[in-house]
Amino acid sequence: MSAKRYTPEQIVRLLREAEVLQSQGLTVPKTCRQLGFSEHTYYRWRRTYGGMDVDKARRLKELERENARLKRLVGEQALDIAILKEASRGNS
Repeated sequence: MSAKRYTPEQIVRLLREAEVLQSQGLTVPKTCRQLGFSEHTYYRWRRTYGGMDVDKARRLKELERENARLKRLVGEQALDIAILKEASRGNS
């Protein structure tokens, strides 16, 4: 069974639902079971998205994707530079 992927908007909505259920007296394990994800996932989501609204969560994901793309570019450029340096040493 493959893991289900949640969008940041869905995660924020689920966290808010969990808060409501917990305010009604449910424990964290029961809340997680009722909403359909693990307790570990709940705490990870709460650490990442706790207190965020939907727009901030969406912006966070966009920035993470852009950061990953830029890191790949820097890595590729560093590799190109190393190859060029190695090639230039062989010519002299």
